[in-house]
Amino acid sequence: MALYDYSRALKAGKKRYQASLSKGEHPYLPVLDDILSYTDIVSEVDIGLVDIPLSRIVGTKTQGRTNAFAGNFMPLMEEHTEFAAKWAALFDHQAEEGIHDPIVAYEFMNKYYVMEGNKRVSVLKYVGAFSIMGTVTRLLPRRSEEKENKLYYEFLDFYQVSFNCDVWFSKEGSYKRLIDAMGLEPDQVWDDDTRSYFKAVYDRFTKVFEGRGGNALGLTCSDAFLIYVEIFDYETIKERTEGQIQKDLDKIWQELTLKAKGGHVALVEQPEEVRQPSGLMKLLSPGKEDHLKRAKASSRRGDGASGIAFIYEKTPETSSWTYGHELGRLYLEEALGGDRTILRYDGADTDARAEEAILEAIREGCQIIFTTTPRMIQASVKAAVQYPQVKILNCNVNTSYSSVRTYYGRMYEAKFLMGAIAAAMARLDDLGYIADYPIYGSLANVNAFAMGARMIDPRSRIHLKWKSAKDRNGLEELKEEGVTYISADDMITPDSPAREFGLFHREPDGSLINIATPIWHWGKFYEQIIRQMGQSGMNSSETKGKIAVNYWWGMSAGVIDIICSKNLPQGTKRLITFLSQSIQSGSFHPFSTICSQDGICRCKEDQKLSPKEIVTMDWLADNVLGSVPKMQELTEEAKELVKLQGIDLGETEKRIPGQSRKDER
Repeated sequence: MALYDYSRALKAGKKRYQASLSKGEHPYLPVLDDILSYTDIVSEVDIGLVDIPLSRIVGTKTQGRTNAFAGNFMPLMEEHTEFAAKWAALFDHQAEEGIHDPIVAYEFMNKYYVMEGNKRVSVLKYVGAFSIMGTVTRLLPRRSEEKENKLYYEFLDFYQVSFNCDVWFSKEGSYKRLIDAMGLEPDQVWDDDTRSYFKAVYDRFTKVFEGRGGNALGLTCSDAFLIYVEIFDYETIKERTEGQIQKDLDKIWQELTLKAKGGHVALVEQPEEVRQPSGLMKLLSPGKEDHLKRAKASSRRGDGASGIAFIYEKTPETSSWTYGHELGRLYLEEALGGDRTILRYDGADTDARAEEAILEAIREGCQIIFTTTPRMIQASVKAAVQYPQVKILNCNVNTSYSSVRTYYGRMYEAKFLMGAIAAAMARLDDLGYIADYPIYGSLANVNAFAMGARMIDPRSRIHLKWKSAKDRNGLEELKEEGVTYISADDMITPDSPAREFGLFHREPDGSLINIATPIWHWGKFYEQIIRQMGQSGMNSSETKGKIAVNYWWGMSAGVIDIICSKNLPQGTKRLITFLSQSIQSGSFHPFSTICSQDGICRCKEDQKLSPKEIVTMDWLADNVLGSVPKMQELTEEAKELVKLQGIDLGETEKRIPGQSRKDER
């Protein structure tokens, strides 16, 4: 029986050998000594006995037996050889008692190369085993800026706390996201229970994912696992059986497919784009009904067929952001005829509360649900994959899911005008800007303000303060610095009717004069989104797994605007009107020439930044005085939002990579 299995393994080895030759690839196992001949190794670390995933064992340490195996560790020696007899005997031993003797291996860049035990690895790979015990020496390469090197050092930091070598991501920052999704601190060493639970659920997920053909997607199993955890919640999935995981994967397979393709987000910059039959919007099939008319008719019938709900993190009385969306909801009620109240849910300030609010809206018959902050994206996706007939939209930008659509405004256009007004009114070159959260979109607003000011005053300097920085008071700091023209919050709340919003000027006596303010026309936004959904065939099978859509509209769509004080000088009003019209027509772009603080020219003269470059902007213009705060400098509320939006703010410290933590086990 063992010789029969050796023949099958030999056939698999020869097949892999021929396939490699036909592709011009090396047909044998890679040899670590050859790889190290052109690699700078800075340290060797004995990490002891490790449960090595067989998928991570890729070659041999020395040239010794490399020609006896194909690249998949299947044998190449003929059946009558002593090698074949030993392989067959080892196979019998595995079938009767199992292979328990550890191999000796070297780990380099999270790949393992066998020093002793090649045939044991070969037999276990043949029978489909998951892992093998091995005594491992880790070889640390010198740090570099290459992606693989950076990923490896992120893995080392992860290993220091988890002692897990199964997880391997293809994107930087994923290890931090996983730890956060598990509800752990970055430097928190995992206890035995945490390691045991994680390994069990990860192994079950791996078996189901690979059995479903996940390896063909182009994602690592870990990449897929992270998406799974972020959608379904770690505390929930760690108790899942293989059958339940299979059902979960069926629901999110299209999301995994989208991520495998790069997670591209299509920024729809104009409401009219869906009516154009060419380019990107070909993917969006036209609908036969106008959703706004359908919703209006439904509201008059009172049948709940197209009910609409808004989910708020806070209340309109306590949050200017929520207050703006509430005004939009009331506007939409009027647009639908005012015959029916559109449902509203306040206080969805945790994932659990957001999920419950969405489910309650679905139980009430709502077919369109707006979740109004980025923090609700995971709850939105989780509900969307469970209830694909419901259209769920999340107020967010630069987030890639095809089960939900996202929407956001090009507020940077209005901020550019605010900067121009500030520079035109100020007698000094110094202007102030109080930003809220260091997330994608906010840095574009800061830089647009800086560019608007520079256009009027080439010597302008923008003093940047962060409202979300703990133990800081930006207004007081600007007062001490002598800055009197300041851009602050875009809107006030009913409970806090302060005048420190928009662009204002602080007089010598301490009084404030409001000059202008940018505004979000959320009502117009929502009305047009509903019309857009009727045109685009939202959530159709044509778009799922292929594209993530973000409605990214600006002044030309009427959803972003500014309001100026009547006291603004006539000449300044004319200039701002001209600039506003130029931005709306597309003849002028706020980001046409700009350099960052590090001296890099981000956009040359007569060019302009692309939408993607604007959305993902994570740097500050060279006339901005200030910096993006580190994660540890933020309030707890800000940290949660920043973790979702992707800007890497850095950590407080870095552990020396590769050092053993055996004493902490």
